[in-house]
Amino acid sequence: MNKRMIFWLRASYWVGAVVDVVAGLIMLFPSLYGIFNQQTGFSATPAFLNVAWMGAPLMFGWTVLLLWADRKPVERRTVLLITLIPIIGNAIDQVVSVYTGFYPLSVAIPQWFIQAILITLFTFSYFNVSKTMSSSKSADLKK
Repeated sequence: MNKRMIFWLRASYWVGAVVDVVAGLIMLFPSLYGIFNQQTGFSATPAFLNVAWMGAPLMFGWTVLLLWADRKPVERRTVLLITLIPIIGNAIDQVVSVYTGFYPLSVAIPQWFIQAILITLFTFSYFNVSKTMSSSKSADLKK
């Protein structure tokens, strides 16, 4: 396994962990939610707080999961594929939020950009290593 492949895996884990911490903080502190989503004077309802505060520990937990995967980057690379599920789900939620007028397209575009980077980075990192590993296994079988 070359150092460049390990670099991309580790970069994926750390970038994902940073994004998750920021997302968790946004959920934990409603004033940050208002700022990041261009909703001046945003006032969180009890229902919003309940849902956001249920989600925040999950974001922090996912941060820990990504950092755990970083300790054995090759062996735990499947965490990257699993992480695509909430990223894609969040992107779909943002489509609905824009469509229903909950927040403007100008809020969703930067978030979609970040999600596109994460999806590309995670997918590239996972398949780059997996392809190399399957190639080396094939070479070993031919010996």
